[in-house]
Amino acid sequence: MASRPELKVDDEVGFIKFFRNLPDQDGDTVRIFDRGDWYTAHGEDAAFIARTVYKTTSVLRQLGRDPGLASVTLSITVFRNFLREALFRLGKRIEIWGTSGRMNWKVTKQASPGNLQDIEEDLGGQLESAPIILAVKVSAKASEARNVGVCFADASVRELGVSEFLDNDIYSNFESLLIQLGVKECLLQADGNKKDVELSKLRAVADNCGCAVSERSPADFGNRDIEQDLTRLLRDEKAAGTLPQTDLKLAMGSAAALIRYLGVMSDSSNFGQYQLYQHDLSQYMKLDASALKALNLMPGPKDGSKTMSLYGLLNHCKTPVGSRLLAQWLKQPLMSLEEIERRQQLVEAFVTDTELRQTMQEEHLRSIPDLYRLAKKFQRKIANLEDVVRAYQVAIRVPGFIGTLEGIMDERYKDPLDAEYTNKLREYSDSLGKLQEMVETTVDLDALDNHEFIIKPEFDDSLRIIRKKLDKLKHEMGVEHTKVGQDLNQDTDKKLFLENHKVHGWCFRLTRNEAGCIRNKKQYQECSTQKNGVFFTTTNLQTMRREFDQLSENYNRTQSGLVNEVVSVAASYCPVIEKLAGVLAHLDVIV
Repeated sequence: MASRPELKVDDEVGFIKFFRNLPDQDGDTVRIFDRGDWYTAHGEDAAFIARTVYKTTSVLRQLGRDPGLASVTLSITVFRNFLREALFRLGKRIEIWGTSGRMNWKVTKQASPGNLQDIEEDLGGQLESAPIILAVKVSAKASEARNVGVCFADASVRELGVSEFLDNDIYSNFESLLIQLGVKECLLQADGNKKDVELSKLRAVADNCGCAVSERSPADFGNRDIEQDLTRLLRDEKAAGTLPQTDLKLAMGSAAALIRYLGVMSDSSNFGQYQLYQHDLSQYMKLDASALKALNLMPGPKDGSKTMSLYGLLNHCKTPVGSRLLAQWLKQPLMSLEEIERRQQLVEAFVTDTELRQTMQEEHLRSIPDLYRLAKKFQRKIANLEDVVRAYQVAIRVPGFIGTLEGIMDERYKDPLDAEYTNKLREYSDSLGKLQEMVETTVDLDALDNHEFIIKPEFDDSLRIIRKKLDKLKHEMGVEHTKVGQDLNQDTDKKLFLENHKVHGWCFRLTRNEAGCIRNKKQYQECSTQKNGVFFTTTNLQTMRREFDQLSENYNRTQSGLVNEVVSVAASYCPVIEKLAGVLAHLDVIV
């Protein structure tokens, strides 16, 4: 276990009082407090984390006295592991509280198994499959078959799926839908005294398929505003009332509940961005939960090695979007012969042309980041210059894909490959050409080697002046680095590093084995100890660091207007990036 951060809280008394006055939460929600580069949890939540993460309550510490408040601390790594465990295995909801100054604690991020949007960054990106969240509403008359209406979404893509179907009394169609879609969270109407037999059955089916169940007030499932909400959300200008899907009354009630739960209407950047589509249960083979388990399609929580599931065995995808699509295809075996043969012909093309296949995997697909997440950051207006550069790096790689596909020798495969990939990629590449030009004229691509994402200094006079000062400081820090290296007799390439730490700014780092050499030396001040070594600084470096931070802040302030312009132009390419993601995911799975 990595070392736990020490429990140090400013104004203990105030925090304890604040915490004890928080409203009670249901047993499914865990509150975590963000303390900068570590986290804490308190009360019941602390005990829960001690049991699930640390597997012992000896890690609990008391904050304050008579009676103390049980508390536990988490490093960033432990916090991330806990998020995965809590959301993916235990079906919990998470609230992350942040503060801007003394005691202004408020919820800054919320997550549930079917809605990970706020914490995608904290999960470090690689999500095996996109979590789907689904709302369901049924009408069951004693004598007839049950009518089921659902609405579902992957919270990170602006699409709503709806479906309405008849079902039997054990809801087998509903079960196979949950499996086909890979649903992780299911919204049901709340049923206080658990009297409603149908809701209990739905709850049992969801449990059996490993979905977390969230109960919402029956009023949330009302259809009153749904048509006008959809009219505002959907891409096509026509009134939602003219869409055939709005006749699906139960599905529309589910849509109302889902839209409310995800808070879609409260973010105006969603307006005019959504698409509505109807999911047809019969186009895929029906699998129920026991078939899914018996066929070992997807990784189970207790799998020792990757190859214990069909997905683990087959997944040689090189992109996150590809891996997700493969998981989706495994749960959705095709029923149409024509569709099946179309897929097989594409696979055959890559089987017969080894060079084509290897170039695609090793050169092209490897270099593609998670495009859905990238598009999502632009949509949610949290993208920065680094994301623009990522989009640029994708744009300049598309012609490579096209060139390789154009080199196909075998005429038989040319048309199917053109139709599925090459023609679409040409179209997207043309659109992205303008993005590429913009980035090359405005962004300082040479600074990327130092992980700096900045506007070209030549672009603006005041930027040029600040850049010069920054370069001079960088040089002076280098001189200080050499001096400290000589004083401590440490190799400045292998043992003593000059690094820009995200909390302490520019400082020195010694590997943990060498850290002894600065103990008891007044001229070196330790900043923190981490897995990769001990961070420390000198009075000289601190002065330079302060100046560097101020200049960088000036640079960022001066460039922020320009950055915003560049980011918003790049954001207009979102639809192309999403379409490109779809084509590359398909290519990745077929390869």
